[in-house]
Amino acid sequence: MYQQKISQLIEALNIQEIMVETDFNLPVNNRLLEGKGKDLLREGFSELQGSGPFPTLRSLKIPVKVGRNLLLYDDTKHFNRYRLCTLKTSVYQVFSFSWHAAYLRMCRTHERECLLSGLQDRVWQGPPMASNCFGTAEEAGDLSGNGSPGWKLNAYNDLQYDLISRLHGFRLLRIPAYENLMISGQLQRIDKLLLNPNADLLQSIGNWLVRKMA
Repeated sequence: MYQQKISQLIEALNIQEIMVETDFNLPVNNRLLEGKGKDLLREGFSELQGSGPFPTLRSLKIPVKVGRNLLLYDDTKHFNRYRLCTLKTSVYQVFSFSWHAAYLRMCRTHERECLLSGLQDRVWQGPPMASNCFGTAEEAGDLSGNGSPGWKLNAYNDLQYDLISRLHGFRLLRIPAYENLMISGQLQRIDKLLLNPNADLLQSIGNWLVRKMA
């Protein structure tokens, strides 16, 4: 389902005759993280109650790149208390992101949907690194105590993407599943619109994406 929606976003840009690079891989230059960058990552890791050395990504995997714009589509699993925690750290005071205020609101209001989609072991428990960094998971769905190490790792990695992309001189545009577009006089969620759009709808989505990148 995720890849289907990415494909529709790419098609919407193609209709606009926008030069798109797909599956862009950005190697992380660790020298750019020295000093303040590592302090910012350490803060986010600590706020999530991480233990041990804080990990850093080796590369960023970006589904859609347009010039210096990097586009990420965030499904329901990206909106919860842990992501809210990272969004309140100093990264977002040092750097400005156009979507930041909306993401704070969405994380506060859409955690229930995250619970519906994020209880599988691969998400709730996460990979081995999640428990190594954030401890043992509570029972799936139990956000008391240590909660979900998988969700925490996702939130920390989202923070890394935000910081690292900016340090490398890119503009990261996050497209949340909950963002609304005005279509035929009605507000409609982008995640629903991307399920089976016709040509006219793809044209509208493409126009919207171009405006976001302006």
